[in-house]
Amino acid sequence: MILDENVLLFLILIFSWLEYLWELYLSLRQLKIYKTNNTIPEDLKDMLNKESFKKAQVYGTDKSQFKIVRELYGISLTSIILYNKWISVAWQKSENIAATMNINPNQEIIMSCIFMTFVTLFNFVVNMPFTIYGTFVLEEKHGFNKQTVGFFIKDQVKSLVLSLVITLPIVSIAIYIIMLGGNMFVVWLWLFTTVATLILLTIYPSVIAPLFDKFQPLSDGSLRQGIENLASKLNFPLSQIYIVEGSKRSAHSNAYFSGLFGAKRIVLFDTLLHKHDEVKNITTGCTESEILGVLAHELGHWKCSHIYKSIALTEVNLLLLFSAFGFLFKYSLLYTSLGFPPGQEPVIIGLIVVLQLILAPYNSLLSFFATALSRKFEFEADNFAVSLNYAMELRSALIKLGKDNLDYPIYDKIYSAWYHSHPTLLHRIENIKSQIASTKQD
Repeated sequence: MILDENVLLFLILIFSWLEYLWELYLSLRQLKIYKTNNTIPEDLKDMLNKESFKKAQVYGTDKSQFKIVRELYGISLTSIILYNKWISVAWQKSENIAATMNINPNQEIIMSCIFMTFVTLFNFVVNMPFTIYGTFVLEEKHGFNKQTVGFFIKDQVKSLVLSLVITLPIVSIAIYIIMLGGNMFVVWLWLFTTVATLILLTIYPSVIAPLFDKFQPLSDGSLRQGIENLASKLNFPLSQIYIVEGSKRSAHSNAYFSGLFGAKRIVLFDTLLHKHDEVKNITTGCTESEILGVLAHELGHWKCSHIYKSIALTEVNLLLLFSAFGFLFKYSLLYTSLGFPPGQEPVIIGLIVVLQLILAPYNSLLSFFATALSRKFEFEADNFAVSLNYAMELRSALIKLGKDNLDYPIYDKIYSAWYHSHPTLLHRIENIKSQIASTKQD
């Protein structure tokens, strides 16, 4: 039995390190490109000067090196936790905490909530140095961080509290279903998580997002009129257009639409709007026609039902994961290999071990295909914008956004295929040119 326990733990660690080494290899390939490629691509020379290109190169290098250090820290910490069987230690600490509150350790749902709170706080603390460095050193160095220390602390505390407020009830109900669901618990668990996911997606725009950022309706004017005309032309059920004060957090820019059912809202980051800094003599953001090009792309996601397709695929994956969990979680080896005494098999531990550790190879493979599918969706949305005659506006906006966000345009092919949910800027420009040529031939 001891040999079997050690073998299982060894296999989990082996895969974790193989995946880490593979991703380290990819990061080093990309880092080499950052450091050695000094030529501006031909398609970008009209809008990207050497200074901007160099800034993007340095930013990419710094982010890549930070990523390498952070991932080494992550895999080392994970290995220490698993090898020393700290998961069972954390459960024992949770039992001790419960005892001080006169809670019976056999009350598994309450015990699981204490354990999840303990683990969440542990992760929050051990990752905080990297969060602080990433915000106040890396992003600050390159001019993106706009957060004050007070804003940062408030933001982090709100995120922590909100994660617990959302996670603990969901975990409690999930454990209750598993404990009482009988032979059909997989179906009931899947139905519950589906409903919970849809509820969270529905309330996020109006309840959760405003907790972190200030949303204001876009004032009347030519931009609002242009957006409303575009939405009306496509029969997009637009309810409101908002500007979010993203500039209080970061100089990065974005735009999106939200709302699963019925009326939807369009959100523009204030950093997306065209502005000129007189002091620095720098112009950032996009013109109104370019913003319409970006929104034509976003509405392409709606027209092509990408959100619903993604949700459907997610639900299929959840059903497969829960089915695998239902098949595996009764094996005592999963628990004893992590240091639990024979007979102690908490459901929450089974969920963590099966879904995150045992199925890690499946999760990695699925993530790769999901990333590839996401890139396909992005091309389809670009093609939709081109079909609405926003080709040049979208192309110009993509280049400007890449410049403003210091997005280095050259990527290693394997690195991009593994990591990027969006096609690279050069691939998107190439695709837009191809679509234009195809339209002219027709």
